[in-house]
Amino acid sequence: MEAQSFTLLIFFLVALAGAELSNGSSLQGERKGLFPSYDCPQCKEHVRMSAARPDEKNIDILVTYTDANGAVRTRSINSKDLSTSWVWRYPSNEDGDQKKSAKEVEGKSQKPDKFDSTVEHSNGNENQYGVMVEHKLASELHPIKLKRQRLRNERREQRSAELIQQDKEIENQIQDAAIERAKELDTSSKGKYNIWRKEYENPNSDSTLKLMRDQIIMAKAYATIAKAKNEDSLYDSLMKHSRESQLAIGEATSDAGLQPSALDRAKDMGHVLADAKDQLYDCMTLARKLRVMLQSAETGLNLLKKRSAFLIQLAAKTVPRPLHCLPLLLTTDFFLRRYEEREFPNKEKLEDPSLFHYAIFSDNVLATSVVVNSTILHAKEPEKHVFHIVTDKLNFPAMRMWFLVNPPAGATINVENVDDFTWLNSSYCPVLRQLESARMIEYYFKAHQSNSLTSGTDNLKYRNPKYLSMLNHLRFYLPEVYPKLEKILFLDDDIVVQKDLTLLWSVNLQGMVNGAVETCKESFHRFDKYLNFSNPKISENFDPNACGWAFGMNVFDLKEWRRRNITGIYHHWQEMNEDRTLWKLGTLPPGLITFYNLTYPLDRSWHVLGLGYDPALNKTAIRNGAVVHYNGNYKPWLDLAISKYKSYWSRYVMFNDSYLQLCNISE
Repeated sequence: MEAQSFTLLIFFLVALAGAELSNGSSLQGERKGLFPSYDCPQCKEHVRMSAARPDEKNIDILVTYTDANGAVRTRSINSKDLSTSWVWRYPSNEDGDQKKSAKEVEGKSQKPDKFDSTVEHSNGNENQYGVMVEHKLASELHPIKLKRQRLRNERREQRSAELIQQDKEIENQIQDAAIERAKELDTSSKGKYNIWRKEYENPNSDSTLKLMRDQIIMAKAYATIAKAKNEDSLYDSLMKHSRESQLAIGEATSDAGLQPSALDRAKDMGHVLADAKDQLYDCMTLARKLRVMLQSAETGLNLLKKRSAFLIQLAAKTVPRPLHCLPLLLTTDFFLRRYEEREFPNKEKLEDPSLFHYAIFSDNVLATSVVVNSTILHAKEPEKHVFHIVTDKLNFPAMRMWFLVNPPAGATINVENVDDFTWLNSSYCPVLRQLESARMIEYYFKAHQSNSLTSGTDNLKYRNPKYLSMLNHLRFYLPEVYPKLEKILFLDDDIVVQKDLTLLWSVNLQGMVNGAVETCKESFHRFDKYLNFSNPKISENFDPNACGWAFGMNVFDLKEWRRRNITGIYHHWQEMNEDRTLWKLGTLPPGLITFYNLTYPLDRSWHVLGLGYDPALNKTAIRNGAVVHYNGNYKPWLDLAISKYKSYWSRYVMFNDSYLQLCNISE
């Protein structure tokens, strides 16, 4: 037929063309039909047809259709001329046995018949004979497309593997970082960790407290203005709410410490302040009043600081009653002993240079006992340790009695009286000569005395008894005190030993006289902090940025000391400072001068300082320190002591001793 566009309504009439089945059975109602559709120029829709069983070789199919003019036409097509994409399907028979036979060839993009290209196939529809015809819609992909698809899948899998590996690497990095952070964490301190750490705390945790304090300040300012303007009712209201807010605050340092009624008090105060602002607000007047209040607060704060510092100095220099009781009891029992019972054994070891010798100069019995006990407890060979203790005349019997009753296990000990050193006199020692002078008496005892607590703390420090005691200056005469020793370890009485110190005797001082731990950090504790560099005698001889060091635990090479005449250097500078223009007080400034360029820096772990004034020391450094030093006013035997550091000292106190119990000295 000629190609033309027309609407085609196709009716399939199946004609069975004379062939019977091989078994000779009747075809009356059992014959099934197929309704294929053809590709022909006139056929644009589904074609239904009837067909015999597909096992017949030649089946003629009669097609009836309507052409463009509306005329009904017929055409005959043989089954062998059908496209290879047609499928033959049979429904189940009467007995329920499903029989399938397919003439199925995968569709290709060829046109075997002119009807195949334009006629749509019916999908899943049965004809009146129960035969269903399906067309296979899928076609085989081109090899190039298959290769692209395969490469795309491979890239997708490779990318997935890379992302998984990257996630694993990131996870491992996070774990390693967490482990390193955990190692650096100081678990010795009771801090806040994880979500309770300080950086995670609410930054506005004291917002209500600050608001109430600000309200009180404003209320006082408005109250003063109200009183000046005779606004008595407003004045009374402001002062009343001020007192109530102050009571609600109490001693709180954050919102958590406020009383439950604090928020209500803040709201009430807000209403009163709003009324006061409406009635009294004048920018200039209020600004002047707040400025006056600020100046008054600063003056009061400075006064409180001076009083606090004065009282701390006074408390630090005052002997508590239990510590005053202890030497009294010991002194009494000492004089009750026979003379031969007052001597220490092993005197032959006192001048043996092959042993480990310690020098302790103190008038505090309890503190000295802690130094000795802590040293012996950590010594690997206690029998090789010798302690030389020097005290004053007042405490000599008590100090001697304590170590007679409580001798250090295995170690040798000797207690001497500084007044027995007859060579230590004013003709030889410049410090003694200066202390006896009228000018020094005037300086220490009269010129700087004050009638109030507000005169400052330096004046009180100048009158500190330890600066007037020869025990404090005796460290500059070690070769004279111990003429037969070659090396000695000097210890203050406010230190605690936590490790074996015998390795210090094997430290090579490289020709230096003094082995000490340096204390300078950045610009702190350098020479310009202790010496007067405005004086040319100081500025021309010393570097202001030279690093300072600490007394308290020092290794002294006495042979080198004698060779360099260190005591003579000390005398020279002490005489030059008779008018106190080079330095003001203490033994550290003359020590820095005397041992200038003669001090060997020891590792910081040998000597940890600051337990007597700094509450923010690193606890790990304290635990690892061979010696910890309570330098400062907060000595561990005082109530002023920093509580978290006190245990390092108290663990070496013999609280079960009868003398301590009688004097009520306990933890």
